[in-house]
Amino acid sequence: MGKRKSSKKPQTRVKQVLDKSFRCMFCARTGSVTCKMDTKNRVGRLQCKDCNQSFQVHLSEPVDVYSAWIDACELSAATNFH
Repeated sequence: MGKRKSSKKPQTRVKQVLDKSFRCMFCARTGSVTCKMDTKNRVGRLQCKDCNQSFQVHLSEPVDVYSAWIDACELSAATNFH
């Protein structure tokens, strides 16, 4: 008599963690911009440690706050250029 065949346990998936520190658009230093999420006030803020540039937008993921900041910088540069 043989043993009963045991079933394999399912493999655990590694959850991808999104970045919370980014490169600054103004001073170009990597990892100097940090995003902080204020869930009570539903606001996402980012600030550069080196040049003190700051930006805030309605709450979303830190990557989305950074993307909104880049879009706002490009829009500002386009309006100031013309």
